[in-house]
Amino acid sequence: MDSICEILKNSKNIAVVGISNKPGRDSGKIAHFLHEVGYNVFGVNPELKVFDGIPVYKSLSDIPETIDIVDIFRRPEYVVDIVKEAIEIKAKVVWMQLGVINYEAEKLAQEAGLKVIMNKCIAIEYRRCFV
Repeated sequence: MDSICEILKNSKNIAVVGISNKPGRDSGKIAHFLHEVGYNVFGVNPELKVFDGIPVYKSLSDIPETIDIVDIFRRPEYVVDIVKEAIEIKAKVVWMQLGVINYEAEKLAQEAGLKVIMNKCIAIEYRRCFV
């Protein structure tokens, strides 16, 4: 089993940063998918309180649970700040969704001991590993 599959197998709590309730947005679809396959999902969006039964918080540091994976649905220019917060909360993995590429954030996360997955869809990888 490769490292992505191991990460997904050994993770329980996932924060979806940039979760949106706008119809058609991938962040909402992926959050719902992750919840349906058994993960504890927490959204991060300062404008929402809940999404489809998933609790949503203003920031990663507001989440009252330990986070295994920080799944990022924000534009690349925002990722460094998200990674800094992921380091502060002692997350284990930073996952940048398809199209989200930031090498500065990748280096920052790796130097802090976090695993980094970049430019990959967590739902596609989940299906590749377990379906």
